[in-house]
Amino acid sequence: MAEADATGKLPFSLPDVDYEQYTNRQLITVPLVVLVIALAVIAGFFVLTGSPVQPGLAFTGGTELQVTTTDTAAQIESTFESNGFDVESVQPIRSQENAFIITFQSTDTDAIQTQAEGAGYDVNSIQGRSASFGAQSQSQALIGLAIAFGGMAVLVFALFRTFIPSIAVVASAFSDIVIPLALMNIFGMELTLGTVAALLMLIGYSVDSDLLLNNHILRRSGGFYESTYRAMRTGVTMTLTSIAAMTVMAITAFLFGIPLLPAVGTVLVFGLTADLMNTYMLNITLLRYYKYEGVAR
Repeated sequence: MAEADATGKLPFSLPDVDYEQYTNRQLITVPLVVLVIALAVIAGFFVLTGSPVQPGLAFTGGTELQVTTTDTAAQIESTFESNGFDVESVQPIRSQENAFIITFQSTDTDAIQTQAEGAGYDVNSIQGRSASFGAQSQSQALIGLAIAFGGMAVLVFALFRTFIPSIAVVASAFSDIVIPLALMNIFGMELTLGTVAALLMLIGYSVDSDLLLNNHILRRSGGFYESTYRAMRTGVTMTLTSIAAMTVMAITAFLFGIPLLPAVGTVLVFGLTADLMNTYMLNITLLRYYKYEGVAR
């Protein structure tokens, strides 16, 4: 993280945003419009598929096969499908030469392994997950997300004990989760155990930056805008550093073919970028309305 010098200035300049020239309605419109679009994308995907986001193998059931072969991905898919196996995806393992991960909707691991060996493929590993177990895992993941979000909301309301500052944090965190989910649908990313972990991490990242802002404005000395810019010096630096780190992780993991990490890093980049907008537009607008309009005081 970048350190401030003795004068409190960072080694780089933050955007010079003059919040006073914008009305509350102007500031809050952008994050609300983005949130509504994200909700519309998720709703549309749910209507079309019956799920708010495409679940991965861990939640739907199926078989994951790792093989080594000189065949191309297209040839591998053709080999299995010509013998009646519905191939869901064929992905190369970039860290291993001529290695692939093949996923199937079928859970008949014995038949799949027999077919792979009959085609001359070296089977490195194979694992199956039943549809019922996958559905149970999906329910547990959703319950975990709901409990984490609910616990965060209760803690925030206990800390501030006033409606608008508390709802500002909760609304920002909600948007930070919804926007990455919508982007996952747009970019064809599946919901996996890794992406669920990333969504849980986003709750923590979001609350961290929002509590920092709320504490500076509501509990420290100084005017509203002075406190806002003081919080931004730390909060924006923290978020940009995290975005840079997650971007590097996602690219590196993709190039070396490391499972899960590319999706985890990508979802975190989506969420952290959304958090910049939600914290410094949505949250600030609600706090300014609370401070100057005297609502719920």
